[in-house]
Amino acid sequence: MELLHHLLNTTMLAVRDVLPIVAVIFGFQLLVIRKPVPHLKKVLTGFVYVLIGLAFFLVGLEEALFPLGEMMARQLTDPAFIYGDVERIISVMHWQDYMWVYLFAAAIGFSTTVAEPSLLAIAIKAQEVSGGAISIWGLRIAVALGVSVGIALGTYRIVTGTPLYYYITGGYILVIIQTFYAPKMIIALAYDSGGVTTSTVTVPLVTALGLGLASTVPGRSALLDGFGLIAFASLFPIISVMGYAQLSHWRAQRTK
Repeated sequence: MELLHHLLNTTMLAVRDVLPIVAVIFGFQLLVIRKPVPHLKKVLTGFVYVLIGLAFFLVGLEEALFPLGEMMARQLTDPAFIYGDVERIISVMHWQDYMWVYLFAAAIGFSTTVAEPSLLAIAIKAQEVSGGAISIWGLRIAVALGVSVGIALGTYRIVTGTPLYYYITGGYILVIIQTFYAPKMIIALAYDSGGVTTSTVTVPLVTALGLGLASTVPGRSALLDGFGLIAFASLFPIISVMGYAQLSHWRAQRTK
């Protein structure tokens, strides 16, 4: 009963959040374009599906994904797990002690990105408009590798406590340099690939991982250090996709 009550409350919140979108779409259609909404029955049915799916998704986030990410961060940073023996726990821990955290962050970044629906959608469209020059799996793997490296580096930043802007500034300088040398057909797609990683699957787990890690590492603040992983997940796919295109172009030129 408690879960059902929570689901109903979440559904009402979803209705409140979707209403402005409905008002804008129907307002422009009826007041600006001044034409009836085509396939009105299908559109209304689609909105109902959106509300139901959004409610279940939000409940799933609160009940599963957020607790899972925080639980894994706490377990992997537990000194008893790191050293294997409570009696051997030392007072000072080093960044090398968190290797399992970096590995888990890389794995979760890769797997969630490959499963990201928005990335699949943009990969399919990229293959269509490029005439097959850009493969679906090639783009998905390139983006997933970028997110994997970015999330692992982001967890390293949380553990060491170094400022976020060091990494972001350096990363975008590298992006600017790559932009001058990458094939022109891939540049816009690479920039879009950074945005599609901040979607339904990746964001909840990555955010929960960052908050859980910052709350368990000594001397870290969940507010100051826990956030920022999503910035890594958006930046590094741009680098990896342009790097993938540059490598493919170089290999093609070498073959010729």
